[in-house]
Amino acid sequence: MNPGTNSQPSCTLQPSSLVEIQAAEARLLVQTYERNPLLFVSGQGVHLRDEQGNEYLDLLSGIGVCALGYQHPAVTAALQQQIHGLWHTSNLFYHRGTSELALRLTEITGLDRVFLCNTGTEAWEAALKLTRAHARMLRSQGKTIGTGILAMQDSFHGRTMGSVATTHKLKYREPFEPVMPGVSFVPFNDVEALRAAFSTDICAIAIEVVQGEGGIRPVSAQFLAAARELCDSTGALLLLDEIQSGIGRTGKWCAYQHYGIQPDVTTLAKPLAGGVPIGAMLCTEQAARAFTPGMHGTTFGGNPLACALAIAVIDEIKQSHLLDHVASLGSYFLARLRELQTRFPCILDVRGMGLMIGVELETEALARQMLQGMMERRIVLNRTHETVLRFLPPYILSRADVDRTLHALSELLATHSTSPSPHASVVAGETIHG
Repeated sequence: MNPGTNSQPSCTLQPSSLVEIQAAEARLLVQTYERNPLLFVSGQGVHLRDEQGNEYLDLLSGIGVCALGYQHPAVTAALQQQIHGLWHTSNLFYHRGTSELALRLTEITGLDRVFLCNTGTEAWEAALKLTRAHARMLRSQGKTIGTGILAMQDSFHGRTMGSVATTHKLKYREPFEPVMPGVSFVPFNDVEALRAAFSTDICAIAIEVVQGEGGIRPVSAQFLAAARELCDSTGALLLLDEIQSGIGRTGKWCAYQHYGIQPDVTTLAKPLAGGVPIGAMLCTEQAARAFTPGMHGTTFGGNPLACALAIAVIDEIKQSHLLDHVASLGSYFLARLRELQTRFPCILDVRGMGLMIGVELETEALARQMLQGMMERRIVLNRTHETVLRFLPPYILSRADVDRTLHALSELLATHSTSPSPHASVVAGETIHG
């Protein structure tokens, strides 16, 4: 088709209002998202601002991405500096950022080698390819190991074909079948089921240390220890997905560090560059030997711009002692939410680590009502696993922000729940008995 023969009307004016943008997207974009009817135009700290100038407390941070919030001085300074330097050269050449970032990543994770890419799902694809290549390398050395992968029920690892093959929920896999073969699922945190499913046919066990899409469910210490033991027994690789839970989200650089168990491979992405796309697959020296030049690659991965911002994010987390802040504030947040749970039976569970928190409600309808009500109070979060309110705020969140959130949630629960305690309410984070 020649330019200008498109039957669609050309855009003579750039859409600016929410209504205009909705109409343009409905006409031009592949319809893969159900968006909230909000047009955000700027952000500062932990707040987003819409086209009307209204400020929203952001407890989602772009689904765990904007770890330092918006317009953070450290990230802004790194961005401004790099704008005047290189943005991209490709991996055919060297630039300073890759080794600087890799050094930081190996130091904070305890792993040896880094593959830099653009997204979490890319990082997971690299991990899966490394797993199969590693098993092939072991077989060439005369060892008995297959190509099977044990993944977890309620897991989510991404949208590409390998990632979706290891993602449990059928709605993500069925439309694209047949997906990558050789993957089987075991119940999360069921040690006996894991042991029964494992054999020399398995080349990897794949686990999210904290299931995100699956409802903010941390792995149990016993399950993770069993997975490490089984992998050690055959040479299979232990793959730990830290795409959502890594880079400080749980109060440690990686959630597996709460357990004292080291993986063979881990994946990082969401908060790593403060809002600019980046991903990383890290592995042991032994596992890395399975990759040789030309076996895997990426055009944009490890570009100078993303590396500069990732370095700035890691350095700022260290210098501002944000791991301690995340751990402390996360404990406070969880404790206050559990106080609400004692008063509202419609809260079935409160769980999480650091500032990765889930509140499970008794029905999907109630979860939808809570989300709508919080949005009306200009507090942004989302819903996962149908009934779980998911909190992934920026690490710079304050106690006052938590208290505001608890006050709003308490009011909504009192309005919608049929059986709250008539004697208590939360005001500014304090439990007041009347």
